[in-house]
Amino acid sequence: MKPPSSVDGSTLPEALPGAAPAERASAPVAAPADGRPAPGGGPADLAPPEHDAAPASGSSWRARFGNPPRRPLLLGLAASLMMVLGGFGAGGVLVRDPLLTNSALGFWRYGHGRELATVLIYAGVALMLWAWVQLGRDVLARRVGGRAVLTTAAVWTAPMLLAPPLFTRDIFSYLAQGGLALAGLDPYAVGPDAMPGIFTDNVHYFWQDTPAPYGPLFILLAKGVAWATGNNIILGVILMRLALLPGLLLLIWALPELTRRLGGRVPVALWIAVANPVMVIHMVGGGHNDLLVVGLLAAGALVALRGSSAGGIALVTGAMAVKASAAVALPFLVLVWAARLPGSRRARILKATAAGLGVFVVVFALCTLAAQVSLGWLPALSAPSMIVNWMSFPTGVGEFAHTLVGLVANVPKQPFINVARVIGAGVLLWIAVRQWWAARDGGPDAVHRAGIVLLAVAVLSPATLPWYVSWGMALLAMVRWSPRGMAWVVFISLMLVIVYYPNGEDALYNWGYLAVCALVAALAAVSLLHPDPLRLAAGARARRPASAVPAPVTAPARAPAAVPASAAPTAAVPAPGAESGTG
Repeated sequence: MKPPSSVDGSTLPEALPGAAPAERASAPVAAPADGRPAPGGGPADLAPPEHDAAPASGSSWRARFGNPPRRPLLLGLAASLMMVLGGFGAGGVLVRDPLLTNSALGFWRYGHGRELATVLIYAGVALMLWAWVQLGRDVLARRVGGRAVLTTAAVWTAPMLLAPPLFTRDIFSYLAQGGLALAGLDPYAVGPDAMPGIFTDNVHYFWQDTPAPYGPLFILLAKGVAWATGNNIILGVILMRLALLPGLLLLIWALPELTRRLGGRVPVALWIAVANPVMVIHMVGGGHNDLLVVGLLAAGALVALRGSSAGGIALVTGAMAVKASAAVALPFLVLVWAARLPGSRRARILKATAAGLGVFVVVFALCTLAAQVSLGWLPALSAPSMIVNWMSFPTGVGEFAHTLVGLVANVPKQPFINVARVIGAGVLLWIAVRQWWAARDGGPDAVHRAGIVLLAVAVLSPATLPWYVSWGMALLAMVRWSPRGMAWVVFISLMLVIVYYPNGEDALYNWGYLAVCALVAALAAVSLLHPDPLRLAAGARARRPASAVPAPVTAPARAPAAVPASAAPTAAVPAPGAESGTG
């Protein structure tokens, strides 16, 4: 396997031929003559870039790490520390904390102390959003390279490794399921309440009697963490995060080259996939096993595109052995494999399918044998469907239809939801088949379309949780993004963070709270492209745009001579996809 690509601007597809590495990393793209933003950036793309891709020998430590912008880096670090501190009082706290309970600091978990901790967490979320938007402006203006974005994201993420679970309690379920397997119980047949103890005591009541819906590879990992933890649940939370961290490292390893192959920009992809508050707060701070899934998906896609199709399918099979949803990417990697085989298209696809099935069976069987479990997790996959909320588009449509009918008749809700979910499944199947057929020539386009289907799975499944969106974004972050698309990423990312309260309970039906958060998210999205949208800067309201100043009255000028058409300036034509969300 080739060594990992450098996460700096030298991997950008827009690099200028023959330019020095630093010049290639930061060369600005001229804006089209019609005033629209240039591909991959806004009007600020014309700002002078900083050359941070190839620091000179003996340069300062900041240059070695890409010259990350100080203000976003420090604001995001402060935000992370605020959320960590607040998490000890208002996050996914333990039922009985061995450190804080009955101590002088115990007030932080109750009453006014808990309220202050909650305020601290939300202030940290807002501050991190602001830091992320500022970093995004630097990315759009090409003032920073990939290395600077990665350094900034690493500084923001590091404190989260020691935080209590934030906006979720799922990590306690992971530890309990690992404890069940370690004790010889079948985690696919019984729930955590089958083995009372410190792990089970902290599992959310909704999942107490629910079998594990995760694959054998994750059960093996959870079993190992439970073994190393003993009864120290605080150590268990930290070790579980560290056990999932290779997923983030795999994503970072694969991202630069995968971005180049999919036509995106490395700094933009890092900003969307790694520095995103959803990654920092939910995936790392919450400790979700989706972190392992996205890393294996990205790594598998890159390995397949490099020519090792069997290795790519093996890695994505590993992702499926954590969460079954990753299996959606396998048929697309089969097309990547088929494109390299001789013969007719039909023959190539059949050969690649047979070979891919062989790799899948071997890898999945090894994971199952190593975990010493059965295939009982397949029936347990229905467990998430017990979640009923509008984040799942079909479920939301069913709830809305029931609300309308409920205005004139008192009828049960569940039939509406069931019908809408069936329709959603049909739509999802249509999208998947259509995208697979469109990707039949293989190559990077197949990986791009796999990301589209993974995102569709997240929002059209019977149940959707905020971190499910990461499946598709693990691949879609690497494609070409317009400034407008990046602004939508800002809006959606904040909403995904706040639709659950810091203690893990959902806030999806607190409409006043959601409305306020949506206004803040919209303001942040606008400010990515238009700094100071509310014109709060000193003197901003007093200044008038040049177009508003009346022109002086002068004598009529003689009409200029006609300009030949051949001499008229020609407006630059923006590149295809410059105005589309994901290229």
